[in-house]
Amino acid sequence: MPRGGAALLTAGTLTVAALVALPILAVASNLFVDSDGLWDQLASQVLSTYLINTIALLLGVGILAGAMGTGAAWLVTMCEFPGRRIMEWALLLPFAMPAYVLAYVYTDLLEFAGPIQTALREFFDWTRHDYWFPAIRSTPGAIAMLSLVLYPYVYLLGRAAFLSQSVGALEVARTLGHGPWSSFFRIALPMARPGIAAGLALALMETLADFGTVEFFGVQTFTTGIYRTWFLRGSPEVAAQLASILMLFVIVVLTLERSSRGKARYASSTGRYLPLPRYNLKGLKATIAVLACGLPVLIGFLLPGAILLALTLDRGDQMFGTAFIGYATNSIMVAGLAAMLACAAAVILGYGARMASGPVPRYAARFASMGYAIPGSVIAVGILIPLAWFDNGLDQIMRETFGISTGLLLTGSIAALLFAYVVRFLAVAYNAVDAGLTKVTPSMDGASRTLGHGLGSTLARIHAPLLRGSLLSGALLVFVDVMKELPATLLVRPFNFETLATRVYRLAADERLAEASTAALAIVLVGVVPVILLSRAIARSRPGTARS
Repeated sequence: MPRGGAALLTAGTLTVAALVALPILAVASNLFVDSDGLWDQLASQVLSTYLINTIALLLGVGILAGAMGTGAAWLVTMCEFPGRRIMEWALLLPFAMPAYVLAYVYTDLLEFAGPIQTALREFFDWTRHDYWFPAIRSTPGAIAMLSLVLYPYVYLLGRAAFLSQSVGALEVARTLGHGPWSSFFRIALPMARPGIAAGLALALMETLADFGTVEFFGVQTFTTGIYRTWFLRGSPEVAAQLASILMLFVIVVLTLERSSRGKARYASSTGRYLPLPRYNLKGLKATIAVLACGLPVLIGFLLPGAILLALTLDRGDQMFGTAFIGYATNSIMVAGLAAMLACAAAVILGYGARMASGPVPRYAARFASMGYAIPGSVIAVGILIPLAWFDNGLDQIMRETFGISTGLLLTGSIAALLFAYVVRFLAVAYNAVDAGLTKVTPSMDGASRTLGHGLGSTLARIHAPLLRGSLLSGALLVFVDVMKELPATLLVRPFNFETLATRVYRLAADERLAEASTAALAIVLVGVVPVILLSRAIARSRPGTARS
């Protein structure tokens, strides 16, 4: 490659990495800023609560989502039971349900005035003091809601790991008399540990990033603390300091995920990727397998989806019409723009890491793809601080020089919101592009250079057509993630700019859950599309096998 092209690619990857680093550096720069005693007040009153609740959520979601995802992945991969083929893709459906929407639905269903408790009191002639019912608005309730929508991370990567295992090792276990669960614990689970650990890490990072669920349930965590400190106490410095602690949790999760792999390699030593020998479950064992796979789908998607549909048809959003179309248009507009920008940045990163010389572009690409590990609230704070500094500085200069005020040009703008989305979800687009580029053999690059094609021509003529499917998949996933994103939208959005996610949040905060059902159902329906794509991809993920 010509030196000019290599330099251009390196500059592009470094620029994207620097933009991703900006929010992190902005948060870190406020770590030791004086807060006029507010930090000491928070430290003495609520910081321990934030720590305890955050750790409890991580432990609870890690155990529950890990058990559901790993168990379901093993059952549909290695066992034969009624409905297995349906469960293969149905277990991904809770991906489409945001945790905060699930929280709103089950609060309406299970609270004291909800239909279940009301029916119990009427049927048994009970009063409030005659029975005990678990409180849905609690830390265990938040753990349950988050686990139901996050276990698909573990299921998806765990099943991919099980599918990649060699028949030989499993046949040896069967020959030695090991049954399904003995083979699972002794052979399959250790070999699938990296995939399961990666899925758990994603689930835990989403737990750290959650705002809507914990805020609605009254569980005080760092995300709720960041929001309240910024908006209610008016202290961006302390919000940044809380964000820094939240970033430490992210680093711990990533470190644990890496250390769980160690230096071991779990690749199979044989190339026998024949159809996996499934254990044929019958009777009680088959019933347990159906329940273990079916209940997460029922509770995490089918039941709440049916309730949302019923509420929408019965009452729905009173603003349905022009105003609702405006909310949907705003959501589609920012999600579409963010998807295009994220894919463009992903192409720069992926192409730079592939074509530019030296390790710098590759390290820059890896760093830039870490944004998905950063909670939306942290990114929002990290973006608002430098933008506010720039706007205030420019306004002061213009006042002193020309006697006019420029106001807030970037803070609370669509551009700032798009920036937050791209930083948050760039990794999703980059992973899709990187996967697509791995299918392009280096010989194609060499042939293109031999024919005299430059950097741009090679990208346009060779890589772009081959990346079309990967780009579409990445753009779709970013689009859906942006549609569901709540904390970054709440913190960075322009004044009076409503999306479907903020509409759901605002109505639910006012206890108008029936009205919130319309926007919530729209978000869920959009989220079903990537689930279909994921189910098709995972069905083809085992080399050398047809769909079974």
